[in-house]
Amino acid sequence: MPDERSVPPPGERPRQRTSLLLRAPSPPAAAGLLAVLSLAVAALLWPPPGPAFWEGWLGAILAPALVAGAATTPLARALGGRFEFHRSMFLALSAVLIQLPLAAAWRGALAVWPTIVPPVVFLGVFLVAPAFWFRQMTLFGVSRPSHARSLPVALLQPALQLLGFFLVTRATIPALASVPVDLAIAFVCAVVVLHAADRPIRREFHGSGVSMIRPLLDHVGDRDPEATRTLEAFFLRQAVRADLRVSVLGFSSEDRLRATVVLPTVHPGPFAALGASDLPRKMAEAIGPVGGTVFVPHTPCDHDLDLPSGEEVARVGGAVRELIRDLPAALPDRASPLVSPYEGSTARAQILGDAALVVVSQAPAPTDDIAYAVADRIVRELAEAGTPHAVLVDAHNSYAEGEGDIAYGSPAAEQLRADARAAVAAAGRSARGGPIEVGVASRGGYATGADGIGPEGLRALVVRAAGTTTGYVLVDGNNLVVGARERILAELRQVVDVPEILTTDNHVVHEVDGGINPVGERYPVDALARDARQLLEAAKADLAPARVRFASREVPAVRVLGPGYTARLLTSLGDTLAMFTNMFPAALVLLLASSLVVALVLR
Repeated sequence: MPDERSVPPPGERPRQRTSLLLRAPSPPAAAGLLAVLSLAVAALLWPPPGPAFWEGWLGAILAPALVAGAATTPLARALGGRFEFHRSMFLALSAVLIQLPLAAAWRGALAVWPTIVPPVVFLGVFLVAPAFWFRQMTLFGVSRPSHARSLPVALLQPALQLLGFFLVTRATIPALASVPVDLAIAFVCAVVVLHAADRPIRREFHGSGVSMIRPLLDHVGDRDPEATRTLEAFFLRQAVRADLRVSVLGFSSEDRLRATVVLPTVHPGPFAALGASDLPRKMAEAIGPVGGTVFVPHTPCDHDLDLPSGEEVARVGGAVRELIRDLPAALPDRASPLVSPYEGSTARAQILGDAALVVVSQAPAPTDDIAYAVADRIVRELAEAGTPHAVLVDAHNSYAEGEGDIAYGSPAAEQLRADARAAVAAAGRSARGGPIEVGVASRGGYATGADGIGPEGLRALVVRAAGTTTGYVLVDGNNLVVGARERILAELRQVVDVPEILTTDNHVVHEVDGGINPVGERYPVDALARDARQLLEAAKADLAPARVRFASREVPAVRVLGPGYTARLLTSLGDTLAMFTNMFPAALVLLLASSLVVALVLR
């Protein structure tokens, strides 16, 4: 972009590996672990040093696992599923891992009660049933949600293991008779667990949550377009219509925009890059170079105003492009610094022409989402008081789990109303006529997961007017850890008179273990403060005369997740997890007990 100062990305530094789900080991590592675990299982089945031990280890445990690890991927694909090789090897390893404690328990019981416990020939059948059970559930969820198409793949390792086992240990008619019975019980237990776990999502959203596992993996891992469409279609089923306001604050020089602050009443969620998540990048791409350096701070709204699909994001992006194309004449050359009306105010305001930019933060107390109704009421009251172009920004810069939201009608909302009015009045008294200068800079190169900073990185805007400089640094992330704002502002005050640090609340950074990933949790706060200071220095060096332009409009009937959707989804997911957590061990115990009864009856 012509006027943008780009600061080089941060240097190489150790990256912290993070993942939304359990990260499977590499295939070579899985094969090595398989060799060790299969040795242990073989030693329990055929105590060394006899030849049966080596034959059993290789032919009945290790070779079936390795063959299954290699063949599961192509077989799943042939049956219309998808199961990557590293996951296939991990699944084979997991099956053997499940068998190890069971073999140890059987061997111990056999030593204590040799006349009661069924002989080792039944142990081979006893071990493959839970392995098949686990493979069937995993393949159903990850490969393809079809029991018929998952069944042949799930049976691969157990069938090979039974074949090898009966070649080493001579099969008996009772042992052979127990095979179909145990496998049938395992299959029924797998179906029961999956059905129970899927019930909360089906009841609330009339769709299968298990069927979303594969698209979720493909979206998170590969940004697969088909997976994205599948997930967004799930969200669209119960979406509602809402009229959304979008506002644009532009800074132009010589009839072209140097910087654009885009303020859609859209929450940048729900997750990953679905719908309105990763909103800053999507808005910047929708606007293109005509907008100069694009800033998309978090506007006051919550997950009720998540957009469920890329189509809805495109509608909002199109409205922003139209606003930029038809920006009215410049506002008067009059401005103030960013002003706080009194100590402890939750609102600070800056006058730009006849527009007022109000920044909201409760820091150092927790600061999170502000209900849209709260901001809408404040904007209407400010317009009635003589400020026709007022916009609010949620600085979103002090994170504590479950704290900091401002709900309509709450004491915090009433305090914010008073603070916003006082801040705009104080900024109006500080405003002076005269030229306005603007400088911008940006910095990328951060890792979304390891740093908690999204693809738009850091962006800085410096406004010099009325004899003072105000600097904004916008971090493309979901909130700052508590205390980080104060440390960063201390650095920024060495560059400008009045600084502020904001985040976009971009939910793309949630693709990690732990989910939230606030800025400063993984990327050191001191390093972030240093980066922000360097960026602000670059923006200050870029100062040039600019005119302020403002436009706003409503986008009608945009589909949003709507009131209560996120709470319902989280509740259903919690119920799913609770159901699975309870049913998984219960089904395993039922399977093992049933298999033991079968062995005792048929021995």
